[in-house]
Amino acid sequence: MSSLIPQEISEPCITPPAISVSLRQRFRRSAALLATVITLKPFSNLILTWGVRHISQALSINPSLFLRVLLDPLVALGVGMQIVWLLARMALLSIADLSFVLPITATGYVISTLLGRVFLHEQVSASHWAGTLLIFAGTLFVGSTGRHTAPALKRNPAKLSH
Repeated sequence: MSSLIPQEISEPCITPPAISVSLRQRFRRSAALLATVITLKPFSNLILTWGVRHISQALSINPSLFLRVLLDPLVALGVGMQIVWLLARMALLSIADLSFVLPITATGYVISTLLGRVFLHEQVSASHWAGTLLIFAGTLFVGSTGRHTAPALKRNPAKLSH
């Protein structure tokens, strides 16, 4: 009688279906992009700040100095990290709603405040910390909501080719 029952029905399913593997991969990719976007921005800002802090204040007066400043290794690294951050953010926005991504990535403001305080020895007032904690609380609230991604917008291929 067991020969009449197909093998996949008679044996317990050990491996999850392909759909759940795909969902897990998408979740991992989304989580990795989110972590990259959240952490890369504050650290790139920290490195960029270190780079420009030892440069003359004439930079704020004479914008033509910006090109020379870009040759500074810390500034170049900070700018490169900002570019990678932008690309990761674009990828994240392609798979998640803007109304979810922006509040969650605002966690980077909290990290930036901490980095500024710890590494740059910036003075952070109590009201500044309160505002930072409000941002953090808001990101927790948004992060606890459901993640519903809107369907892709219909695009007109004729308009995209120009």
